[in-house]
Amino acid sequence: MRLTGIRSSLPRSPHLLLALVVVIWAGAFAAIKQLLHDGLAAPDIALGRYLIAAPGFVAALVVTGGVPGLTRRDLARLVAAGLLVVAVYHLSLNAGERLTTEGGALLLREADRKIGLLRRVAECFRDTRQPERIEHELPEMLAQRIYGLALGYEDLNDHEELRSDPLLALLAGKREIEKPLAGKSTLNRLELTPSGSPLAERYHKIGYSPAAIDELLVKIFLEAHRRAPKQIVLDLDATDTPLHGQQEGRFFHGYYGHYCYLPLYIFCGDHLLCARLRPSNQDASAGSSTELEQIVRQIRAQWPKVRIIVRADSGFCREELMVWCESRRVDYVFGLARNERLRRKIAPVLRQAKQEHARTGKPARVFTEFFYRTQNSWSRSRRVVAKAEQIQGKENPRFVVTSLGKPEWSAQALYEQLYCARGEMENRIKEQLSLFSDRLSTETMRANQLRLYFSSLAYVLLDALRRIALRGTEWAQAQAGTIRLRLLKIAAQVRVSARRIRLCYSSSYPWKPLFAAAWSALRC
Repeated sequence: MRLTGIRSSLPRSPHLLLALVVVIWAGAFAAIKQLLHDGLAAPDIALGRYLIAAPGFVAALVVTGGVPGLTRRDLARLVAAGLLVVAVYHLSLNAGERLTTEGGALLLREADRKIGLLRRVAECFRDTRQPERIEHELPEMLAQRIYGLALGYEDLNDHEELRSDPLLALLAGKREIEKPLAGKSTLNRLELTPSGSPLAERYHKIGYSPAAIDELLVKIFLEAHRRAPKQIVLDLDATDTPLHGQQEGRFFHGYYGHYCYLPLYIFCGDHLLCARLRPSNQDASAGSSTELEQIVRQIRAQWPKVRIIVRADSGFCREELMVWCESRRVDYVFGLARNERLRRKIAPVLRQAKQEHARTGKPARVFTEFFYRTQNSWSRSRRVVAKAEQIQGKENPRFVVTSLGKPEWSAQALYEQLYCARGEMENRIKEQLSLFSDRLSTETMRANQLRLYFSSLAYVLLDALRRIALRGTEWAQAQAGTIRLRLLKIAAQVRVSARRIRLCYSSSYPWKPLFAAAWSALRC
């Protein structure tokens, strides 16, 4: 059957008409693809829609009116050819396209470029593998592991899927991003570093220097300041890392009530200066003076006139640490565990606080101070500030011992403004846990220390992002978990071509202005 009706300028040959429609379809989709790459404006969208509608209009004319010489079979071929062009277009447009849930991770890469963290971390390791047999470079594996922790992937098993993520490959600096990153077994061998020389090992050929990583943490802190501050406060604290296996250095801790490690953290503000893994069969302050010795020496080498104050709770109020501070011109403020002697000394002010509480019905506190020396453990008398507080139903006395003088710090100001500010360090430790510093399931202490370092380095990277990119914004004090959830965990389309890699984000992302501001701050 022939289709009759329309007499127009359309080609009378069905083959020419077929060729014309195919060319129109191909040209329309090629133009739209180019416009998508360059950025669509309103006129571009209108033009693209017109070019797509044109062949459809031609086909409608053919169906309703017909063209001499055009059969139904030719019409079927025409439709099939159009569908083929559409399919080829979509295949070409989507070739190399993949989705990622880590679209905001590019901010981490820019933050790393600002502080030069991962490059210098790699210098703390020694790789004795045969170069011609290396498939995954050491800097790539370190970046893959640290970025993974920052993005919320604590287990090595996660990298069996993540190794195929083109964006993670881009972050890790892999040249051929279509090839997979290191798998869980390779990363596990990285963590199981030998205690001696890696040259003597058959399978574990990568070693690391704890001293070099410790030095790097302090160096990052020093570089974050344009000029030397007049005074800094170093916060010390210990926390528990529960253990559920037979790890080296595993002991039961009576206070925490389980088997655990007892890592020591030292912060200055938000900056992490030390993360030392320790067994739990020792005092909370064990090794503190050794760690402080290295940190203070490195700080004073660059800032010789800075005043240093060490602040910690009563678990660190030990003669050894106080003597160390006094001999190094380092001031201190330590919590002091209460006892009957101390309580008797503040009995009058406790009665005063109780009377004030009875009069007002609200918590009442009175401050006092005195010099105090223990019967056996202290070598000298020291200034003690006491808070005599009466709350509903009970007394709540607190004590701190300090080397700071009364003219500079009154009793109330020293306790409320200086000592109580150490509570902010608890938030920093919580951030370490949100970066999986408690995932210490490896057999040896050395390997678990490296895992702790990886979590600490992920924190340094996130803190740099917060400090540089989010300064002055509503997220300037956001926790690491909040930054990860709202700024890093963004769905994005990754388009990989021969020349470039493009990331396309959702237009409905609710924090676009903040993301753009963070990107601008990191790129300037």
